[in-house]
Amino acid sequence: MLEITDVTLTPLQRIPVAGGDVLHAMKTTDPGFSGFGEAYFSTVEPGAVKAWKRHRRITLNLVAPIGVVRVVIHDDRLGSPTCGVFTQVLLSTESYCRLTVPPMLWVGFQGLGDITAMLLNVANMVHDPAEIDRRRIEAFSFDWSEVR
Repeated sequence: MLEITDVTLTPLQRIPVAGGDVLHAMKTTDPGFSGFGEAYFSTVEPGAVKAWKRHRRITLNLVAPIGVVRVVIHDDRLGSPTCGVFTQVLLSTESYCRLTVPPMLWVGFQGLGDITAMLLNVANMVHDPAEIDRRRIEAFSFDWSEVR
């Protein structure tokens, strides 16, 4: 269950087709669509953790078309009813969904399982390094060894 305000999880359609499935990611009519800036893939090695990043203006729409990715979100927005909360979501083709993360939330992710995972981000803006905040993995007290 998502515990952070404004973060949404949208089930996606996976269409079985002989020779390989079709996996939908996003349409302009979908909940969470807030414009298009760019789409890009990140690969995540098994066990690798990529954390922490916060976008000040970009909305993330994350989908894992290959492997399993644990996405952890931390809310430190002052005045937010969920300030101080961590929530985590497992994205994979088995539970095929899109995770929408609005700006100003800290995000990290980890590859789980035995294969290199792939994470697609359909962002509402083109990447701008000036709008990103980064922190070291130790910045927040989150136990990456415990999957719940």
